[in-house]
Amino acid sequence: MAGPIAWKTAWITGASTGIGREIALQLAARGVKVAVSARSAEKLAALGPGLMAVPLDVTDAAACQAAVDKIEAQLGPIDLAVLGAGTYTPVAIDRLDPGQFSHMMDTNYMGVVNCIAALAPRMMARGQGHLSWIASVAGYVGLPKAAAYGPTKAALINLGECLYPEMKLKGVKVSVINPGFVETPLTAQNDFEMPFLMKADEAARRSIAGLASGRFEIAYPRRFVAILKTLRALPYPLFFRIIARSVLKAG
Repeated sequence: MAGPIAWKTAWITGASTGIGREIALQLAARGVKVAVSARSAEKLAALGPGLMAVPLDVTDAAACQAAVDKIEAQLGPIDLAVLGAGTYTPVAIDRLDPGQFSHMMDTNYMGVVNCIAALAPRMMARGQGHLSWIASVAGYVGLPKAAAYGPTKAALINLGECLYPEMKLKGVKVSVINPGFVETPLTAQNDFEMPFLMKADEAARRSIAGLASGRFEIAYPRRFVAILKTLRALPYPLFFRIIARSVLKAG
């Protein structure tokens, strides 16, 4: 991966596996001081000695504040945050569990909000910084089996749209990363065909390149993104017919 990196210190949550892990390793390899967070201290330690491990449950707002305090005391001001902590389980419509929905919203959405609340005041006071988080193309449209997961990602996209204009005026960049299907322990649960499935290291490379360019939305792979955005623009009767035939194999 070529090109200069502007960030001196980065904080990656959800760094023990998947895209977050690869982003952390790739940034560290390019000379960025990287702090990594996830719930598992053991998995963070396995990333190697060159990264600062800060075990964290992002659903705990006070712990997020303490994590930022610790990182900035040891590494200096965080000028890039990639908030990637998240969870996913497919929803079975014949066994709807409200606790499953609540857990995903607490982790995927409020976990990001808790980290932003800890970071944003510091970045705005300094007049610089880059906040980003991993949403998903699943936030574009409602998809079968994603009834608990998809709404959290739609909320994260909307959150970025809400914060971007005011944060920009304060000198803080906001980016939302919307990956398609990526090979991770979470997607390994899926029992359906995943089009344009991508390796986590490639997803990380594309994410970093998009962040370095300062784009608001970093979405990939392009063909899958184009398909879903086109579906979003269709009238609902046609949209539901296509989803039923292509995803549920009905009709």
